[in-house]
Amino acid sequence: MSEGRPTLSSEVEIIVCDITNPASLDEMAKQATVVLNCVGPYRFYGEPVVKACIENGASCIDICGEPQFLELMYWKYHEKAAEKGVYIIGSSGFDSIPADLGVIYTSNKINGTLTAVESFLTIHSGPEGLCIHDSTWKSAIYGFGDQRSLMRLRKGANLKPVPTVGPKLKRRWPVSYCRELGSYSIPFMGADVSVVKQTQRYLHENLEQSPVQYAAYVTVGGITSAMKLMFAGLFFLFFVKFGIGRQLLIKFPWLFSFGYFSKQGPTQKQIDASSFTMTFFGQGYSQGSSPDASKPNIRICTQVKGPEASYVATPIAMVQAAMTLLNDASDLPRAGGVFTPGAAFSRTKLIDRLHQHGIEFSVISSSEV
Repeated sequence: MSEGRPTLSSEVEIIVCDITNPASLDEMAKQATVVLNCVGPYRFYGEPVVKACIENGASCIDICGEPQFLELMYWKYHEKAAEKGVYIIGSSGFDSIPADLGVIYTSNKINGTLTAVESFLTIHSGPEGLCIHDSTWKSAIYGFGDQRSLMRLRKGANLKPVPTVGPKLKRRWPVSYCRELGSYSIPFMGADVSVVKQTQRYLHENLEQSPVQYAAYVTVGGITSAMKLMFAGLFFLFFVKFGIGRQLLIKFPWLFSFGYFSKQGPTQKQIDASSFTMTFFGQGYSQGSSPDASKPNIRICTQVKGPEASYVATPIAMVQAAMTLLNDASDLPRAGGVFTPGAAFSRTKLIDRLHQHGIEFSVISSSEV
């Protein structure tokens, strides 16, 4: 002890386990209260860890951004996790805590009922530009290459639609101009929309909250950048349809992503100079106004800001999610199960914890129309 503070041992024990060796995963899970699983693509490496955690009474948090894996884990393991009283919480990194908790934050801050939100992600980079590790690229390749499986999974679930409150949120064109941010934008192809929709379903069905419609975009600057990224996106979507195309995409990420992804990932200088801002534009109804008889009459703009997304913000989000799981047990869903971050943490102090550690939530403006 030094000045009343605990000190860490000079040596931290390492537990070696292998997903091809279930016994080693069991031995690992038996020694844990919460397992933080950072190993993807999760469609290949994630399920054995989830299974071992549930069977051995450990909760599990991951940073998966793969909708098929996240939704499959719910249908396969939610009831088993609830029986064991453990929490399996996916997408607890940059995908999708800023988006999922950002919508909840916006809903909590509006002076009325929030009905629809659009988010716009802006990635800021320094003079050396932006680079993302190809593990994210691989997850996207496998995900988009197997979209039929996700469609079959959703069709088989046969869920009744979540009610739409207020006017239906119109989707923007593939390339659109955001006047408020002075930038062109394209649809965000990550897991955010899938995760937020699952959260809103949970909050509506279990906590009787009014569901929020959601759409996600990423800003790309001028029209030249927008067309470049759209071309790259179309090129990508064509290649992932074929086996040889997927092999080429995996082998040459730098070439086919126009330099945005590489096997080496970002340099330390690139990480230090990078940050993100996610801006939310919401609309809804002031207290006393009826969505059935009038147009939305209140607007709100909020932001979530943080450091570099993959190597700085993601560890912050994941660790603070784990700390919340350990310390805010009374505010979690009563039984265990498989949850999105918003479903698990909507009533906890996770937003406060994130804010204290550099992922900041703020209201930019709020006004009645």
